[in-house]
Amino acid sequence: MRRLNEDETLEAMLRSGKTRSADAEQLATVLARFYSHAARVLIEPETYLASLHEAAILDWRVLLNRSFGLPHGTILRVASVQRRFLEQNAQTLIERVSRRLVVDGHGDLRPEHIWLTPPYPIIDCLEFNSRLRASDALDEIAFLHLECERLGGRWFGDAIRRRLAHTLHDDPASGVFLFYRIGRAMLRARLSIAHLFDAHPRTPEKWPRLARAYLALAEADAKQLKRLLAR
Repeated sequence: MRRLNEDETLEAMLRSGKTRSADAEQLATVLARFYSHAARVLIEPETYLASLHEAAILDWRVLLNRSFGLPHGTILRVASVQRRFLEQNAQTLIERVSRRLVVDGHGDLRPEHIWLTPPYPIIDCLEFNSRLRASDALDEIAFLHLECERLGGRWFGDAIRRRLAHTLHDDPASGVFLFYRIGRAMLRARLSIAHLFDAHPRTPEKWPRLARAYLALAEADAKQLKRLLAR
């Protein structure tokens, strides 16, 4: 057993600007292998759709809490696009479930959990909760893509997405990837601001700033998705 070097995580490497195209290719190979062999999760399409809608409602309710002072206009605009996608593209999501694209995945695929040294280990899978691990594999990659962009390395996320497009049946014209990215951004905004529910949160100034950063990413994606939905 050896201790992993924290300076070699994807997060640390993105922050320092040391990531290389070869790193993205190697990581994509690891992820492609994982998702190709991951256990498929049996779930009713209607249950899956309901879970997406319920998760979005929870995000909206918390983020719209006026005590947090977050931009209501942004939240409502994003929420409107999320609702519209779920209404107009329910069949697309149902087809993904029917094609067995929901897998027992990682559950928290963030750059801080990924090492860019052989064999490219990925840690902190949500072992304690299989329900939280169950998602469309494209949703997990959308989350990783979102976090890469937040850390200044969108190009790295783009490289991973391109490499996995065939494996994960990623059709950019469908808007599914954008929809998943928006959902992840809203979730991360909610989890960030929810720290302020604590009576004595640590670094209280950090959480509104982080929530706003995620909301800005969600709004940019919502604008793109809105254009797709208008076609």
